[in-house]
Amino acid sequence: MFKSLYHIFRNECPNCHKGKVFADKSFFFSLGFPKMHQHCESCNFKFEKEPGYFFGAMFINYALTVLQGLIVYFIASQFFKETFDIRIFPIIAVVIISLMFFNIRLSRMIWIYLFKNYSI
Repeated sequence: MFKSLYHIFRNECPNCHKGKVFADKSFFFSLGFPKMHQHCESCNFKFEKEPGYFFGAMFINYALTVLQGLIVYFIASQFFKETFDIRIFPIIAVVIISLMFFNIRLSRMIWIYLFKNYSI
């Protein structure tokens, strides 16, 4: 499992671990919608198996966003006197928006690794 996480964060092909999934140079700090390769440049592994393949990655993206929002809430709530302070919401929004493009890439990589042995 930890080996898969290592390859996910290095943007490596789930089949050969040599080619890159995303064409962007930086996996962590890229702005804009991710540009993916159709196939692995090393082993010719097809990343998008069928039309709508990455629809399920949206659910992973949602789960990541909720988790990050909860973590930010629990950390930020330590700095306010009241348990529920409305000033925490802009802080959560800024963090979620700043991690948006990273979450798209990460959720797609997790989705690819979940179904790497799936074939049509």
